Amino acid sequence: MPAPTSSRRRVTRRVTRRAALRGLGAAGLLSALAGCGVPSAYVPEDRRAGTDRSARERSLAFANWPMYMDTDAEDEERRPTLEAFTERTGIEVRYTEEINDNDEFFGKVGPALINRQDTGHDLVVVSDWMAARFVRLGWAQAMDRTRQPNVAEHLDPQLRSPSFDAGRLHTVPWQSGITGIAYNRRALGREIRSVRDLWHPDLAGRVTLFSGLDESFALLMQGSGVDVTRWTEADFHRMCDQVEELVRRRRIRRFTGNDYTSDLGKGDVLACQAYSGDAVQLQADNPDIEFVVPEEGGELWAESLLIPNLARHKANAEALIDHYYAPEVAAELAAAVAYVCPVPAAREVLAASPDRERAELAENPLVFPDGTMRGRLAVARDVTAAERRTLAGRWNAVVGM
Repeated sequence: MPAPTSSRRRVTRRVTRRAALRGLGAAGLLSALAGCGVPSAYVPEDRRAGTDRSARERSLAFANWPMYMDTDAEDEERRPTLEAFTERTGIEVRYTEEINDNDEFFGKVGPALINRQDTGHDLVVVSDWMAARFVRLGWAQAMDRTRQPNVAEHLDPQLRSPSFDAGRLHTVPWQSGITGIAYNRRALGREIRSVRDLWHPDLAGRVTLFSGLDESFALLMQGSGVDVTRWTEADFHRMCDQVEELVRRRRIRRFTGNDYTSDLGKGDVLACQAYSGDAVQLQADNPDIEFVVPEEGGELWAESLLIPNLARHKANAEALIDHYYAPEVAAELAAAVAYVCPVPAAREVLAASPDRERAELAENPLVFPDGTMRGRLAVARDVTAAERRTLAGRWNAVVGM
C-alpha cells in the first residue's frame, strides 16, 4: 500500500494521539472519576455485555484516529483492507476518524458508560495508558479468543500481557511504537548512544523532552537504570529531581508535544525524546536524522483496540480485529502507516514483495525491531489511578504546566 503523499502529514498526525497533554481538564468530572477510582463507575465483568446483534446485523461501528488506516493511492476515501474484510465476510464497517485526543474521547463516551448505556461504538482505538483507564473502570469487554485465531497466533509476544490487562483479555494492539532519542548526527558531530549523552555540555539548551507524563517518564527512568516494568514512586521522584536539576542548569531547551519534530527539522534542537514512527518520516526528509534506542533501554508502547460495554456488534468487532492480525493484512497496514507492527509475521510478507520499498520496510528495525533492539525494549508499568493525581502534579510542576 502506498505511503501517504505527504510525510509531513504523517508526522503531524501524532500530535493528538500519543503526545496530547494529560490532565483533568479535558474530560472534567469523568477524568476525576477515573483518576480517583470511584467505585460507582466500575462495571463488573458480568454486566458489560449487551444483546449482540451481529448475526442479523452484518455491520459494526469502528472509531479510529485520523490517518491511521491504509487508503487507496487514487482515492483516499477508499480503505482497501476494510473493503477486503467486507468482501470476505459481508460485514459493513462504518469507519470514522473521530478520535482526536484520548481525554476528549473519554469525556465523549464516559457519560454513556457510567450510566450503563451503549456508546454507539463497537470498536475503538486509544493509547494504552487510556486503555488502562477503561479496563480498570470495567468499561471494556473481554474478547472471545476462540473467534480470533490470528490474534492468538500472531500477536507480538512483547505486547501480550501489559500490567493493566494481563493476558490481553480486553485489549489488542492496533499499532505500536518506540520512545527513544532522535538527533541530527551531522550537526552534532558525534553519536548518541545513551540518555546520559543528552546532558553533555555541547548539547546544553539544544535538547527537548516530552511534556506529557505518560510519554516522558519511562525513557528518563531507563536512563538511570530503573526497571520500568516495576518502577516505584521513589524511582519517579528521583527522576523528577534529576530533571529539575537539569532545568536549573539550562540543559533542557523546553518540554514539547509533537512540535519537537519541527524543532529538530529546523535545527533549533540537536537531540530530543522522539517516537520511532515520526523518525521514519523525519529521516525521509533529512537523512542526517538518526533514531536510537539508548543502551539503557527504550519504551515499547501500543495503541489498542477495545470493545466498549454494551456494544451491539461484539462478534463482528472481534472478527475485524482478527482480520488485521492476518499477516497479509497486517503487512498492508504496516506499509501504509510505518509504525512498529504488532504482527511480526507480517515482516516475511513484506520481505517477499517484488516492490523494492516494501521489501526494504521489512528490514527497518523501527517497523520490525530486530533481536538486538528488542533486547533493549520494555513495556513500562503504567501509572495507576491511585498514583496519577500525585505524580501528575509533581511532573507538571517540573515542566512548568
